[in-house]
Amino acid sequence: MSQTTITGSDATAPRKVTVGVSGGIAAYKALGLVRALQQAGLDPHVVMTASAERFVTPLSFAAISGHKVITSLWSDAASGPDGTAAQDDATLDSAIEHIAEAQTTAALIVAPATANTLAKFAHGIADDFLSTMYLATTAPVLLAPAMNVNMWNHPATRANLAALETRGAVIVPPGSGYLACGMTGSGRLADETAIVEAVLRVLSGRRDLADETVLVTAGGTREPLDPVRFLGNRSSGKMGYALAAEAAARGAKVILVSAPTALPVPAGCEFVPVTTAEEMRLAVLQHLPRATAVIGAAAVSDFRPVTVAAEKLRRSGRLTIELEPTADILAEVAAKRAAGTLLIAFAAETDASTAIANGRAKLARKGADAIVVNDVSVAGLGFDSDSNAGTILTGDGSRDLPPMQKSAMAREILDELAALRAKAALRLQAV
Repeated sequence: MSQTTITGSDATAPRKVTVGVSGGIAAYKALGLVRALQQAGLDPHVVMTASAERFVTPLSFAAISGHKVITSLWSDAASGPDGTAAQDDATLDSAIEHIAEAQTTAALIVAPATANTLAKFAHGIADDFLSTMYLATTAPVLLAPAMNVNMWNHPATRANLAALETRGAVIVPPGSGYLACGMTGSGRLADETAIVEAVLRVLSGRRDLADETVLVTAGGTREPLDPVRFLGNRSSGKMGYALAAEAAARGAKVILVSAPTALPVPAGCEFVPVTTAEEMRLAVLQHLPRATAVIGAAAVSDFRPVTVAAEKLRRSGRLTIELEPTADILAEVAAKRAAGTLLIAFAAETDASTAIANGRAKLARKGADAIVVNDVSVAGLGFDSDSNAGTILTGDGSRDLPPMQKSAMAREILDELAALRAKAALRLQAV
């Protein structure tokens, strides 16, 4: 990875990053994050809030990081080495330490970022070292929230996140599952691998998609049966959102057309919410003239009810529903796209023995430049999971993607997009 430019004997020193730990039960997970950042070639220093010290001791972080852990704006040195009163210099050094830390770090990573910490950051409150450093730093800021599901969904938290994203903070969304409070839902601290990948992505400064406008579809569309029911699927939208986040981080303008999900909108994306397959079709066609690349990661319903009941359907024995096919959005995109607009499709398969053959057929049928085939029947991969695997098929080859985080898979897919663009440029030069 890239290194900070330093003269002298420190020229190959790892880049310093700061891990801010705020007070939640997930604070103990930050110990693993510090180790993972070291393994990624970084030099993490730790700043803790007073509440964080209730969950994990500073000594634990100091032992792993090898650095002093900062816990206060004020010096706690009460006496000098000879037992006499310490000089005022110690207090002065401590009072300006947040400025030095803010100016020498390559990134501020807050994990866990509690609802309280997010609120402080959003409203410019600086009453401890971490919040003061946040205001003082010009380095990239990455926030990995962790909290109770109701706190995560509260309008105040959503507004604070939106404000921080507008100011350039990178949000590493929490996962879903069983929470320490006993509830189930979103709010679990993101996996340390996802956080490290986000940090490396930000620090790399990779801008190879700066000339692209990428239109991404995500989520699972819903086709209404009556006012309270719909036909849907298990798509969480995580793959599409990971693609949108990665494309934006690499400099692309991103238009995210999304069916309903529980995910926060990635920073820097133009967001277009839709519900049905037809709404997604109309939104995609509306924004298609602006796109230089389209990635169809959404799980679009293939069928919809011919009629939608005006009132809630009552339980009355068997119910027969007549279905009709929805429009083939990607085939229409392939037919109507401007010259040079790239198209990458997805194919969710459930039979490994026929997945590649079906993918090849779909690649030709859709008229796409590439298709990502993934077997969603594998436990822990695909739908409603943080991990995925698959095979990228193109007209002249294929590339297997082993199981990995969806954020990592998004990077691989966008690498393929960049490769397709380079091949297209070479073909133009040859003409």
